[in-house]
Amino acid sequence: MKEKVKLIQNTKCESQNLELKAAHEGCPRRLYDTLSSFSNQDGGGTIIFGIDESNDYAAVGVYDIQDIQKKINSQCLQMEPVVRPVLTVTEVDGKGFVSAEIPAVDIADRPCFYRGVGRIKGAYVRVGDSDEPMTEYEIYSYEAFRRKTHDEVRLAERAEFSSLDKNRVEDYIRRLRIGKTNLSQLSDGQIQELMNITQKGRITLSAVLLFGLYPQAFYPQLCVIATVVPGQQVSDLGPDKERFADNERIEGDISQMLERAMQFVRRNIKIKTIINEQDGKREDRAEYPMTAVREALLNALLHRDYSIHTEGMPVQLQLFENRLEIRSPGGIYGRIAVDQLGKVQPDTRNPVLASALEVLEIAENRYSGIPIIERELARYGLPPAQIEDKRGTFTITFYKKNSVAGITDANSQDKDLLGYCSQPRSRKEIATYLGIKTISYAVNNYIKPLVKAGKLRMTVPDSPRSHSQRYVRAD
Repeated sequence: MKEKVKLIQNTKCESQNLELKAAHEGCPRRLYDTLSSFSNQDGGGTIIFGIDESNDYAAVGVYDIQDIQKKINSQCLQMEPVVRPVLTVTEVDGKGFVSAEIPAVDIADRPCFYRGVGRIKGAYVRVGDSDEPMTEYEIYSYEAFRRKTHDEVRLAERAEFSSLDKNRVEDYIRRLRIGKTNLSQLSDGQIQELMNITQKGRITLSAVLLFGLYPQAFYPQLCVIATVVPGQQVSDLGPDKERFADNERIEGDISQMLERAMQFVRRNIKIKTIINEQDGKREDRAEYPMTAVREALLNALLHRDYSIHTEGMPVQLQLFENRLEIRSPGGIYGRIAVDQLGKVQPDTRNPVLASALEVLEIAENRYSGIPIIERELARYGLPPAQIEDKRGTFTITFYKKNSVAGITDANSQDKDLLGYCSQPRSRKEIATYLGIKTISYAVNNYIKPLVKAGKLRMTVPDSPRSHSQRYVRAD
């Protein structure tokens, strides 16, 4: 605690997991926003009382150690679910300081909110060093997981059976009868109900997405918007002041959108011919491994959110000079975190679609997408994919060789980073400096190698994962 107080005075900043309160004249009256935002993020967070951010982060101490603990607890009891903080007290230079470690609430109990104003107005999320009100969609996402709501099987209100491709529906039912013996003796109508093509005779959204003659007649934005940007930023213009070198609105059912998106990527990336050193054969190789691109696009279409809150949001495919980005509505579903993708079995947002695409031999439904992407990028000698889960949007980015965040010379970049770290820097500060969106990527690919090489040192070496951890150049 004493080390943390001194470190804060040196770094002079709050963070994703750290909030500072002065409290030398009394306990802050509204801790609810921060209690909510820390409770609603994995890892929770810490509030330190006794440091005045508005006065150059002066260590002012708290007015009364005993009383402030009681008042902190009192506010925690007004949260839903109740927050149980871990309180720590210490003294520095004759002044008292209190820290309140706020544990993360289980995802099934989120959002944590201030009971006095209710779930809609009292739920917050941490964004950088500030507390932001949760959107209606963010609140809905937690409730959908808790209730196991599967939006892909909601009724497609305007769709009729004539809206579907009869031949493809029949082929699907035929495959089901062959692969699932329990269904072999049932009528077509019974199979359609059991497999959520229909519900009480009404067409479902999943049926439209899988077999629709033109799904966008009912859901115009359930599509893929593909663009080629003539630069490294969306605002960059081409030589003739054009915003996009190519752009296309890709429509159809899921399998058609997948194939048409792949065609868009193929026609807009470079293909080079290489000679296989082992057998001497010529081989055409694209800038990005198309197997990995297909997995990323399939994941975006299969695992996106299909609730009414996001039906106006398309999947976005963007090709830049140095990277390929795919963004899909709906963040990671369930308890899994970004760094666990491909390592543990996740919850499935759209199980009906996943099962159907497996039967149609479009998807494996074996949670193998991320491992395949990692393997293919490594085989091409490309950097690992950057994955970001941010406020209801999932983004995966493939970078060209030696072009992560515009970096072209690793040795030069290391030298610049070491210069930047002449003062202690947080993980987030380093990622921002490098222009990398995903903090874990910056840690694994830049910070850890420099620490291992003895070029950077940790300010809290006994606790590598500490929220107060900073990295400084090892002189």
